[in-house]
Amino acid sequence: MLLHKGGHREKVSVAAALWLSPERDRLRLFTRTLVNGYFNNRRVAPFLGALVDEVGSPLVVVWDGGNMHKGDPIRDLLAGCDSRLVLEQLPAYGSELMPVEQLWAWLKYDRLANLAPRDAHHLDDVVRAELATVEGDQRRLENFFHASRLPLPRTLLL
Repeated sequence: MLLHKGGHREKVSVAAALWLSPERDRLRLFTRTLVNGYFNNRRVAPFLGALVDEVGSPLVVVWDGGNMHKGDPIRDLLAGCDSRLVLEQLPAYGSELMPVEQLWAWLKYDRLANLAPRDAHHLDDVVRAELATVEGDQRRLENFFHASRLPLPRTLLL
């Protein structure tokens, strides 16, 4: 028997950053999820702030020009981070340059393709578990870079 809730769409939104450690020896993954919410600029700003705290050193973020990456909350964060955060924008429609887009494709079309979650909270649990697994998989994180058109950082090629 298949139960269906009509007229209500539950969802899980995910924000992720794939970054090179300050020691420049490993790729790292930093993620957050929202159940029945979405990442707008008011939610991306705290995500970035937490990422800056996690990295603990100057951070250059390369991202697209989506609306969630613009506006007062992002400007306020930049002002409060001094020079610890620099934002660089990719050209419009540059998703093929984003290693995180490869992460989304892997998550949605490989790991979650046949999942039938009970509700958004169940989906969130599964998504978090999958992201936790890939967090420690250096080879897969490198493959996300290789599958994009963004060059792999030289220090990881040695």
